[in-house]
Amino acid sequence: MFTGLIEAVCKVKSVRRSDRAMLLAIDLGKLAEDSGIGDSIAVNGVCLTITRLEGSVAAFDVSAETLAKSTLDKLSPSSEVNIERAVKATDRFGGHFVQGHIDGTATIKAIDRHGKFAEIKFAAEPELLDAMVVKGSVAVDGISLTIAGMDRNSFTIALIPETLNKTTLSKVKIGDKVNIETDIIVKTIKRQLEKILPQTQSLTAEKLKELGF
Repeated sequence: MFTGLIEAVCKVKSVRRSDRAMLLAIDLGKLAEDSGIGDSIAVNGVCLTITRLEGSVAAFDVSAETLAKSTLDKLSPSSEVNIERAVKATDRFGGHFVQGHIDGTATIKAIDRHGKFAEIKFAAEPELLDAMVVKGSVAVDGISLTIAGMDRNSFTIALIPETLNKTTLSKVKIGDKVNIETDIIVKTIKRQLEKILPQTQSLTAEKLKELGF
């Protein structure tokens, strides 16, 4: 389990692809001092397991399913990634419940900068948007963020300077793809309501609002 509060932006050391899978090596820097083989690490929001640790460089096996669902297949040596270690039971919970299980990807549609602040609009598929609500939480490349606005084809995030300074979102460009994990609470409510409501009635963000969620 993660919180979506990024601990560091780290660099990819190497990428080796074989049989649709990938061996990914990342320099964790000081975070490696409190990490070990078998630990869970969120890499751009994707929960991966450390399979080898040499100094500060951690290796991760990435499956074909993960590559198909996320943007990790686009990584190359020197790529920068958001890193968060799994939360400890004694830690303060500052973000929202993030599992590290990516629901899909979104594409950056627009970037509007206001001094040190920014608003980014993401184009996303209906199945992702249907699991989002305005003022609700979403993890974008592992970053816990609040949805500021939505329309039929996209959602918008307002970013403060701290988030831009501490994550990879400061360097994104229009057309870039990002990993998306929608809020587990919204997904659970949506799933249960789909069982209750008539099968011919689709459940959307607007319908959730009508039902008081």
